[in-house]
Amino acid sequence: MGLFSRRRKNRSEPETEAELEEILEDAPEDGDDPADDTAEDDAADGSESSADADEDAGAEASTERPEHLEDGPWDVADAPEEDRLDLGGIQVPTIDGMELRMEMDQRTSTVTGANLVIAGSSLQVQAFAAPKSRGLWDDVRSSLRDSVVKQGGTAETRLGPFGTELITRLPVKRADGRTGYRPARFIGVDGPRWFLRAILTGKALSDAEKSREFETLVSRLVIVRGSEAMAPQELIPLHLPGQRPGLMQQPSRPLDPLARGPEITEVR
Repeated sequence: MGLFSRRRKNRSEPETEAELEEILEDAPEDGDDPADDTAEDDAADGSESSADADEDAGAEASTERPEHLEDGPWDVADAPEEDRLDLGGIQVPTIDGMELRMEMDQRTSTVTGANLVIAGSSLQVQAFAAPKSRGLWDDVRSSLRDSVVKQGGTAETRLGPFGTELITRLPVKRADGRTGYRPARFIGVDGPRWFLRAILTGKALSDAEKSREFETLVSRLVIVRGSEAMAPQELIPLHLPGQRPGLMQQPSRPLDPLARGPEITEVR
């Protein structure tokens, strides 16, 4: 299993336009499509329809859980017994063929996220502290949608197995000067005093079977919130597999999780 470290910061939503593009820079572009030449029209459509779609998705939400999902993501107090990788704030089930890429803020040596890579697709997962009284996903989703649309991309909400999701296409310039898009699927889950954000990129976006595999993975994750006081949207501390909690960790501060840094590689 490979462990790759990349710098991220510690908030659940982007603070600048460039930061959202950085988080998706490893995502493949959509294939050659005549629609790539209509960036302005597509972006306008996304801007006008996304708010209405958000309301519709919430209104049509179903309580019936798809058969391929487990009952999670779990709070650690309720999680069933299973072999998992202990990353501190998140525990990840061990899956054959899965590559784990850890992300780190180089300035503070703080682990800030995990990428779970299977067969050319990647699921970035981060967990954040949340208030007791309400969840964070509605606010975070709205902020992400506005940021994508502001950059000329499209952002649409749809109903997924975990509730309302955000499907984005961020415009990028190709080598030939044409406009392409980087697609991504944002999944948010509000738990007891925590919020899980998962970002799916790669082949699974267009492959239903691969998509279900990642959905099952999300439903098997365990969040370890801890009992200490934390500000809303503060990143729940993570550590490398096998590392003692607190080692290499510096005091957390409200930073952005999207800036990229150099990689540190360890192969097991």
